[in-house]
Amino acid sequence: MYVASAPFWYVAVRRVRSALTYRTVPALALFSAFTFILMMFNIPLPGGTTGHAVGGTLIAIVLGPWAAVLSVSVVLAIQALMFGDGGLLSLGANCFNMAVVLPMAGYFIYKVIGGHSDVSSTRRLAGVIVASYLGIVAAALVTGLELGIQPLLFHTDDGTPLYSPYGLSVAIPAMAIGHLAVAGPVEAIVTGLVFFYLQRSHSILLNREASQKSEGKLWFVWAGALVVLAFATPLGLLAAGTAWGEWGADELKGMLGYIPSGLKSMSNLWHAPLPDYSVLGMGDIVGYIISALVGMAIVGFLLWLLGRWISRKNKIKKKPSSGGVIKV
Repeated sequence: MYVASAPFWYVAVRRVRSALTYRTVPALALFSAFTFILMMFNIPLPGGTTGHAVGGTLIAIVLGPWAAVLSVSVVLAIQALMFGDGGLLSLGANCFNMAVVLPMAGYFIYKVIGGHSDVSSTRRLAGVIVASYLGIVAAALVTGLELGIQPLLFHTDDGTPLYSPYGLSVAIPAMAIGHLAVAGPVEAIVTGLVFFYLQRSHSILLNREASQKSEGKLWFVWAGALVVLAFATPLGLLAAGTAWGEWGADELKGMLGYIPSGLKSMSNLWHAPLPDYSVLGMGDIVGYIISALVGMAIVGFLLWLLGRWISRKNKIKKKPSSGGVIKV
C-alpha cells in the first residue's frame, strides 16, 4: 500500500507547492495538529472495538484536498513512529485510506453539494456534514476490503492467514457498521461544528484566495485552544477495546490462539518511544496528556517546516529572472 500511496504524495507536493504561501503555512500546521488530537479521542463501536474521527474532509475544504493528503499522512506517520498507533506495517494502507480516500471523497461530495453557493450558506454547511460522513465511511469500506482480501492473498500452504485472519464477509460488515452508525456521525458533527464556527467567525479561511491575507494573531489563539483540547484527550481512554483490524500480536493470540506468522515476523521491526500514548513512570491520564502535547508539537512543527519548504520552493520558482531582457 506504500506503492499505492506514493503517487498521491508526489502529486500532493507538486499541487500544494502552487497554492501554499508563508501566510497559509500556520493553517496547515494547526489543522494538522487538530487532526492528531482528534484521533486520540477514541469512541466505542459495536462489537467492543473503538474508532475515532479524522478531520481529513475539514482540511480538504479549508486548504484543499492535496494539502489534506500531506497533512493526514504526516499525522499517521507520527502516530506510528512515536506512539506505535497503527504500526509501520499498516502505515501505507492507513495513509491510503485516511489521507487519500477520505479527503478526496469528502471534498468531491462537498463540491457537488455546495456547488458555487456562498461560503456562509446553509447549503455549504449541509455539504460539509454529508461529505465528512460519507468520506469516513468510504475510507472504512476500503479498509474492510483491504483486510478482507488478505486471507485470500497471503496464507500458508494449509490456508492459515499470514496477516489479517478475517475474510470479506467479516471485515467489510465490521468496518461498515461501526462507521455508519457511530464514527461517521461523530465525524460529521465535529466537522460541521468547526465549519459552522468558521462560517460565523472566520469565513476568510474558507475563501482560498482571501485566506492568504489572514492575520497571524488568529493562529496563536487557535494554538492555545489546541493545548486546552490536549488536556481533555484522556476522555479517549474511556473507550475500551482496540480499533478493528489494528490488533497487536498479544491481542491476536488471545483471540485466535496463535499469532499469524507474517505479523509475528514483523512485530519487532520498530519500538515506539511512547507506545500506546504512555510515558514510563506516569499514570495513564498524565501519559496521555503528555503524549498529546508532544505529538501535537511534533506534527505542527513538521508541517510548518514542510509548508515553509514548499512555499519557499514556490517563491523561488515564480521569481522572475533579472537577465531575461536586453535593453537597447
